[in-house]
Amino acid sequence: MDAADTPVPHHETPVLGNPDLPPEGEANTVDHPRSTVMTGPRNPVIESQFPNQIDPPRTDISTQAFFWSSFNISPRRVQQGGWAREITKQDFAISDEIAGVNMYLEAGGIRELHWHQTAEWAVMTRGKCRVTTISRNGVPSVEDVEEGDLWFFPAGTPHSLQGLGPDGAEFVLAFDDGDQSESNTLLLTDWFAHTPPDVLAKNFGVAQEVFRDIPLHNLWIFSGDEPGDLAADQAAAGVEWGSAEPIIFRLSRSTPLHKNSGGSIQIADSTNFPLSNTVAAALVTVEPGSMRELHWHPNADEWQYYLRGSARMTVFNTGPHANTTDFRAGDVGVVKKNFGHYIENTGDDVLQFLEVFKTDRYEEISLANWLSHVPPSLVTAHLNIDEATLATFPRGAQGITPLR
Repeated sequence: MDAADTPVPHHETPVLGNPDLPPEGEANTVDHPRSTVMTGPRNPVIESQFPNQIDPPRTDISTQAFFWSSFNISPRRVQQGGWAREITKQDFAISDEIAGVNMYLEAGGIRELHWHQTAEWAVMTRGKCRVTTISRNGVPSVEDVEEGDLWFFPAGTPHSLQGLGPDGAEFVLAFDDGDQSESNTLLLTDWFAHTPPDVLAKNFGVAQEVFRDIPLHNLWIFSGDEPGDLAADQAAAGVEWGSAEPIIFRLSRSTPLHKNSGGSIQIADSTNFPLSNTVAAALVTVEPGSMRELHWHPNADEWQYYLRGSARMTVFNTGPHANTTDFRAGDVGVVKKNFGHYIENTGDDVLQFLEVFKTDRYEEISLANWLSHVPPSLVTAHLNIDEATLATFPRGAQGITPLR
């Protein structure tokens, strides 16, 4: 037998950062280089985006459901007036609680009047948008939103969206059902075109001829004139101040739940945005050199949307399973309920991303907070770390690790 073919023994003593037998990771194949040969077809462009999958940390073990996707690989549906692309459960199997849509409307571009069978949560990422709705008790709302603002429409709430100047509007929608598609909505034009003309006439108290020029196909997204004065539109829609529960929330202007030298976490859920009773969210900002601390969420899966910067995340699951992958702007991640994880800023720029949950209330368990509220002798018995050192660990949840 050739020396290079001699099996590598698996009786080494596990060490910190390399805990498994048999050992995993390329670092354990230095004396057996054949183990890492990749001779099949390869896509170096894709490989370059995932260094922690090609050469994972030695602490990774086994495999689990892939928790990365991206709007960057999703087909765009483009029409005059704007475009949209989506990630649903059909595209991203692990995302069964949330479906996501990235949409752009040019200045004046209209997402036609419609409603959904699910709730719609959204965050503005660029530009400005005019939003119209009517509540379940018949109260209208017309509002303008800009970067960092949210809106929330309960299931069945009719609404429209229109881009404002000078740059239109780009935003991300999250539906509280992984199967929901933006191409499967209840559209005003579809309903009119598929209702007998005599019924339309009877319903609105006019002659049938009034409807002879209605579209016979849906519009979905189309070009329109840029909206005029907000107050004039509110008056025309019959908006009465103080009569409607707010449908928008200024997330980026809200007081952070956590803030330190490493970054901040700003929360929007039913405690500060009462209408949003099926979706909770966090806007997370992480400075270079810092990270979202080790934690988990006990009440819902976490759907992530990366706004800027670069990151890596390891997800820890029963088994054990621990896998690491990389994220950049436009990417989407999912962490299942109760799975431990962290998100580390791996770049020189600020990392910013959204955490979205199908629940009415934001909840998290911080690993550091937990251990700081367990008798030190018990933690020492588990981890072989002396009590004096444990006393220097953070007390309480940090959210983001501070810069040191």
